[in-house]
Amino acid sequence: MKLAAPRDYRKMKRWNSIADLLRDADVACPVSLIGAPVKLGSVTPGGCDLAPVVVRSALKRISAYDVETRREIDVPIRDAGDVDVADVSPAECFRPVRDAFRSLAHACALAIMLGGNNAITRPGVHGLGDLDKVGLVTLDAHFDMRDTSGGLTNGNPVQALLDDRMPGANIVQIGLAPFANPQYMHQAAREAGNIIYTMADVRRRGVEAVMTEALDALSARCSQIYVDFDIDVIERGLAPGAPGARPGGMTTAEFFAAARLAGAHEKVAAVDLAEFDPSLDVSDITALVAARWVAEILAGFSDRSG
Repeated sequence: MKLAAPRDYRKMKRWNSIADLLRDADVACPVSLIGAPVKLGSVTPGGCDLAPVVVRSALKRISAYDVETRREIDVPIRDAGDVDVADVSPAECFRPVRDAFRSLAHACALAIMLGGNNAITRPGVHGLGDLDKVGLVTLDAHFDMRDTSGGLTNGNPVQALLDDRMPGANIVQIGLAPFANPQYMHQAAREAGNIIYTMADVRRRGVEAVMTEALDALSARCSQIYVDFDIDVIERGLAPGAPGARPGGMTTAEFFAAARLAGAHEKVAAVDLAEFDPSLDVSDITALVAARWVAEILAGFSDRSG
């Protein structure tokens, strides 16, 4: 029997990056991506509007091959570009972001939104439909429940959704940091019925257990789930481009594990990444974290779709 000649892998095609999966806006795909570069209304002013462009560029540096699972991600992504909201207030951006995201989410199995600051989360959640039937998971160092009487900001999307009559039982908040939130917000979240996991809970139980429990709890009462990944939930030293990050936050490994679980869950219809400010980044550390987050979401989705 004649043996096959060994393959010369050096002559094979260059590596495939996550950026190679992006398709034009008019191409139907199972996953869609849109940017919402909202920067106004930030409690800490900065350059979050730069994030969608920077993350897309960083995707070129993320391989589509996962050496740990020995699998290549081959999920095509419809890139719908960016909503024109960089110089628009959170109140004024609500309708354009909601409508653009609604159109996207209804045309695919999973919609990904790149912020922009955390004000994008409220219109994103509304884009999925009836708030009674939508669940929200936030990975965030903060409650984001500032009073809305002074206007909408990146510091009150959760409170704004509660004001919109989203049931508190439909909201799970993971990764809340000590010494980063006022007592009244914690009390308000508890009174609203939000499900709360502090960073101590994440450390003690493990992010996989907490995330799985959160998604299962919302699945029992909601038809769709939206997961908000505020990058400031990560340890500050690991995400210098996250102005709200604090010492003692999640590791990037925990953040990636949560992203993969979200991508894999059948009821997760939408995810967002918020609060990345490229103007503060160091050596592209946070940009690469954000790009790897996209890869982890897609890896989870690949498990979902087989």
